[in-house]
Parts: sequence; structure tokens; C-alpha cells
Amino acid sequence: MSILVYIEQRDGHVRPVAREAVGEATRLAAALGGTVTAVHCGASDEGLASLGEAGAANVLSAKHEAFTRYDGAGYAVAVAAAARETGAKVVLFGASSLGKDLAPRVAALLGVGLAADCTALDASSGKLKARRPIMAGKAFEMLAFPMTPAIATLRPKVFAPATPVPGRAAQVSSLAFDWDANAPRAIVTGTSGVTGDKPDLTESEIIVSGGRGLKGPENFTLVEQLADALGATVGASRAVVDAGWRPHGDQVGQTGKTVSPKLYVAVGISGAIQHLAGMSSSRCIVAINKDADAPIFKVADYGLVGDLFEVVPALTEAIRKLH
Repeated sequence: MSILVYIEQRDGHVRPVAREAVGEATRLAAALGGTVTAVHCGASDEGLASLGEAGAANVLSAKHEAFTRYDGAGYAVAVAAAARETGAKVVLFGASSLGKDLAPRVAALLGVGLAADCTALDASSGKLKARRPIMAGKAFEMLAFPMTPAIATLRPKVFAPATPVPGRAAQVSSLAFDWDANAPRAIVTGTSGVTGDKPDLTESEIIVSGGRGLKGPENFTLVEQLADALGATVGASRAVVDAGWRPHGDQVGQTGKTVSPKLYVAVGISGAIQHLAGMSSSRCIVAINKDADAPIFKVADYGLVGDLFEVVPALTEAIRKLH
């Protein structure tokens, strides 16, 4: 069985979610038999051979001068061509913003279905099945794939990368595909992002999020200080973002970013179902809220009922003393 993995890069570096997808592909290949092939779209193929260390046996490079920036329609044509060339039975993407846009395009071109935002893949029966959350995270469903290739996007920070094999290089070859750069109806003219030394929310190991319990944007310094002490990234609830206290890029939830860190600290967040849908897969959840009946405590591993304006500064100071 051939398994194809889309490799997403940012600023010339392979994103962690892509390495996680390759890691899961190697585990599936071991269970089902077959090889793992990676496909990359871009204007160059520098550094792709190193994907061999992550578990990819081969890398197909879809190079095009129009691919200096993300081109959804063009990338989809290239990945679909790679799936056909390799005879892929499974195609995996990271469930990043880019992956969520690209995977449905590829599925449409290939005429197959898509299992989105998967939290587990199972091949114990010899056939692939996918587990994904539904009903805003209240339940899970298991999906089978009646047609091939089976296409799935994988939730970031849920799947572990394969153990690296230093020095093992993947075989990189050019991918032939037919794409007219003048065909797109929409063109990405540029991208911008917030700079800083903290990783993106979807790639963070630790997240500290604040909600309306902070009472005002000026009090978000309490969250920032706790995050700094923990080496964490700052997140926010939808109510906070809608109020203009934090940028939309900080929003965790159904209409924001879905995160799965090792530690998620919710400060002053009641726990509306839309927020829980975006963070309930976190490995450890700590909630701080003065309302003992807040829904956030139903999913929390550790809950602290108290005034956050007293609790958070004391917690921050205690953590600083440990360093």
C-alpha cells in the first residue's frame, strides 16, 4: 500500500504538523504494508531529502514558479497528480489552516470523500478507519473509506512524529503535472503574521488562555505573565476576541483554532461548548474560575475555584520560584 503525505513548509522549514503526518504514515505503512511518499509544492525543493529521517522513503517535488506563495487550485492539481502517480491508497494532510483548505480540493479532484480533523487512525482490521470529533466535540464518530484513496486531515499535536533516523535521506524526484498559472480565480498576493519567540497556538506545548472573567483588556497582563513563567503561548476565548481585547489569531474554539497542547490553562473562561470544541483534546486541562458550576470544570483535569486576580499572580510567582 502506498501512503502519500502532503508536506507543508513555512519560511523554508517543514512544519511540525507535517512531520506528525509523516510519523503516522510510517505507523500505518508498518501495519498495512507499503511505502511512505511525501509531496511538496513550492518554487524549490531545498531540504526535502531530510524528510527521510522523519520516515519518508520518497519525496515528490512539485516545482512551479507560481508556487512561491500558496496557490490552492494549483497545489491541489499537483497533489492529485502525485496521488495518481504513486497509486496512493491513503493521502494525509495536517489539519492546519492550509491543510483544511487544500485537502477538500484534492478530494474533489479525485472524486473521493474526506475525513477532517482526525484524532486517531486505526488499521488493525487491515483497512483504514478514522476517528474524529462531532457535535462540537461532544461525541466521536468512526469513519470507513469505501473509495480510495482515503483522504484525512490530522489534528495538530495529537499524532507523534516518528523517531528520527539520523542520516537517512529520502529519494527526491520531480513531479510532472499540468497547471496553468493564469487559471486561478483567486491569487494570494502576500501573507503576514505576528512575530515573536512563541510558537503558533496550534503547535504550542503549553497554552494559557483568558476569558471574560478578566473583566478588561488591561488585565490580560496576568495571563501574559503566567504564560511567560510557563514558557507558554497566549490564547483567548471568542468573547474576548469579539470584544476587541485580543486579535483573532489568539482565539481558541470552534470558530477559532483547534489546539491539543500538553497543558492548557483556562483563566476566567466559563467553558461554552464552542470553546470546549477547540481545546477539549488537550492532554491536561487546568481551569481557574470563581464559579464552581462553570462548564469548564467538567472537562478540566484540575480545577481551582477562586478569584483569578488573587490566584493567577500567586501561581505565577510560585512557578517563577521553581526556575
